[in-house]
Amino acid sequence: MSATNLRLFFLGDGVRASQPIVWVIGFFAFLNVYSIQAVLPMVMADFHASALQAGMTVGATVLAVGLVSPVMGMLSDALGRRGILCLSMFTMTVPTALIPIANNLDTLIALRFLQGLAVPGIVVVLIAYIAEEFRDGGGVARMTATYVGGTVMGGFSGRFITGHLGDLFGWRGAFVTLAIMNFLGALLVLWLLPASRHFVPNRNVSGALSTLWRHLHHKRLMASCAVGFCVLFSLVGTFTYVNLYLAASPFNLSAAGLANVFAVYLVGALVTPLAGRHIDRLGYMRSLLWGLAISAAGLLLTLVASLPVVVVGLTVCSSGVFLCQSATISAISKNVSEGRSLATGLYYMSYYAGGAAGSWGAGLAFEGSGWIGSVMTIALVQALAAAIVMAVWRQKQPN
Repeated sequence: MSATNLRLFFLGDGVRASQPIVWVIGFFAFLNVYSIQAVLPMVMADFHASALQAGMTVGATVLAVGLVSPVMGMLSDALGRRGILCLSMFTMTVPTALIPIANNLDTLIALRFLQGLAVPGIVVVLIAYIAEEFRDGGGVARMTATYVGGTVMGGFSGRFITGHLGDLFGWRGAFVTLAIMNFLGALLVLWLLPASRHFVPNRNVSGALSTLWRHLHHKRLMASCAVGFCVLFSLVGTFTYVNLYLAASPFNLSAAGLANVFAVYLVGALVTPLAGRHIDRLGYMRSLLWGLAISAAGLLLTLVASLPVVVVGLTVCSSGVFLCQSATISAISKNVSEGRSLATGLYYMSYYAGGAAGSWGAGLAFEGSGWIGSVMTIALVQALAAAIVMAVWRQKQPN
């Protein structure tokens, strides 16, 4: 019996039956990306690294995701979805398994970069897969919300697992567990993900380049990419260096304590699907501006030297960022009618380039002025995102 037949036997067919495996893919795509954040103080102590150097273990991963995303979009359009997605999930296991034996910071950063190279083959390809396979009956919106919920849980779980296991076995032992989980997740997806039924290959290189040229001149798409840059700058900058802020006096949190703080991501898992129902009614621009305002307000709350207030601030901040992400992705789906996989790749290139810039820019600010410097830097980038969307998205013509 084939993998597809086994899947039909156990789960059935249709959008509802496919939601669990789409959630699982989103979960494992982001299980690894930010997992090291909860143990950054341990990494700093182990390698005698500065805050900025330790932050590069986060920046290297998101930079790799950004660099490969457009290429993966074109490759997926030519070769298909399911095979690339499953191969990327198995590929993720290799650098994750090697991280525990890294003997210097440069090697660790390089392995984290290799982890990031595998992510676009999961993320970019899955979004294109969803657009093709669930395009009828409102399935795309439901599956996208399911995917985003999985990514939120994956982002939380990577930090939570690493932090708690790091407290027990050290950060190296924590990554052994992540490697095993990655391998098991890849096996599950290989077994349960249905084959593409509506994929039409596009191997016309000149056509792909023409589509790329049109995308680069699509004002709303480029504005969405710029907003994505600012959004992940905010998220990575916040959740990388807040760990160093909370590990120091007066909070003095352990790795397990830092892992618990990341439970604020669970609120995002609830907020995102609920917000998705209202984005169309509010409009993409209004939803994004509200998301930015909410995120900035939460960020400012973290300046209060009280752990409960900081946790509330992080909850509000992350919920606003997830709202921004949902509004931006939805806007791209509406405004782009051709080369969706390539358009998604361009968006993620900008999005993750913003994450890499956030790990650097917020890190420089942290070393210069502490947490307040990081907060002010991130707030300025969020204001820039608001200015971009107000200048471009309010225009009626998409081009």
